Amino acid sequence: MSASSPPVLPDERLAAGAARLATRHAGRFAVETVQGLLADSYRRLAATARVHTHLVVLAERFTAERLDALAHVQGAPGSGLPRVLFVCSHNAGRSQLAAALLEHRAAGRVTVSSAGTHPAGGVEPHIVQVLDEAGADPAGFPKPLTDEVVQAADIVITMGCGDACPVVPGRRYLDWPVPDPDGAPLALVRQIRDDIDARITDLLATLPA
Repeated sequence: MSASSPPVLPDERLAAGAARLATRHAGRFAVETVQGLLADSYRRLAATARVHTHLVVLAERFTAERLDALAHVQGAPGSGLPRVLFVCSHNAGRSQLAAALLEHRAAGRVTVSSAGTHPAGGVEPHIVQVLDEAGADPAGFPKPLTDEVVQAADIVITMGCGDACPVVPGRRYLDWPVPDPDGAPLALVRQIRDDIDARITDLLATLPA
């Protein structure tokens, strides 16, 4: 395939998603750029997904997040909201809890992302349950860490990913030493949720109103 040829999208629904995203970003990103990013997002998610039923929809959502981050990095006009990225190893537990709770507590004051250095195939069931109990929307899904999302973040909060966590100059870094809820009993997962929720409250107090 020549350098100028568009990537082959493996599903006609992906092609339709690429068209929607290209329309949304018309004048900012070429169609080929959008198609390439969507194809890459699909491949990355397919590599770890346990269930492929909604993979096309998730790939479009993942690509939309990556395009938004890339536009921010390139200086496109945006909302001006602080951008917070949570990173853990699998993006199936701690970072999912933190992202959902910050979205819930911030009420539109923050742009929130989460990712994993080695993403799992799905969110842990107890995570969905304890978020639902807290009134937070457990709508996230494990995503791999990508350069544009890291570069767009104002604050990167690491949660147990060790040396694999990204370091980009000029970002504010926080490390939250929260226990891993993977395989933990529900009572402990609730304690982890409440620990993260308290840290979210402290974080919001440092952000502009």
